[in-house]
Amino acid sequence: MRRNSIREEEFLTIMKETTCEKWMCLAINKAKEGILDGQTPFGACIIKNNRLISCVHNHVWKNTDITAHAEIIAIREACKILNTVDLSGCTIYSTCEPCPMCFSACHWARIAKIVYGASIKDALAIGFNELSISNEAMKKNGGSPVEIKGNVLPKENIALFALWLKQQNRRIY
Repeated sequence: MRRNSIREEEFLTIMKETTCEKWMCLAINKAKEGILDGQTPFGACIIKNNRLISCVHNHVWKNTDITAHAEIIAIREACKILNTVDLSGCTIYSTCEPCPMCFSACHWARIAKIVYGASIKDALAIGFNELSISNEAMKKNGGSPVEIKGNVLPKENIALFALWLKQQNRRIY
């Protein structure tokens, strides 16, 4: 049976498992908040030195700003908090593989590593207007040093799409 969300006891188990999964769970929970607030099913956290810097969900509809993806907002907040545009040494945890805009922002901010759950293909499959260019292809073609790790808690991240699809007030872009 497919789960639509992580139960509290599962969340606590994952929090004990690995740091990577712990941070991804925070992004997943933030995405759930966004879904329940009428936003799209995406969340992101930025971590530096094993410390949470920012954790947000997508605000496209809230701000009527097509660039207000979770990764972009997380980068903006992290830059303000750290008082710099250089996020070297940071890792971003995203519930979905970053789109080309978000990947570029990660590159420009010098984020060291992108960790994601669902893929761009998963977002395309539910109707999002994504360019079907993987982060690996952008990294290779652009010569970016950003490390990429995908497929972290994929079932839990894809479950965000199922939860979003159940919302009466959902809007796509």
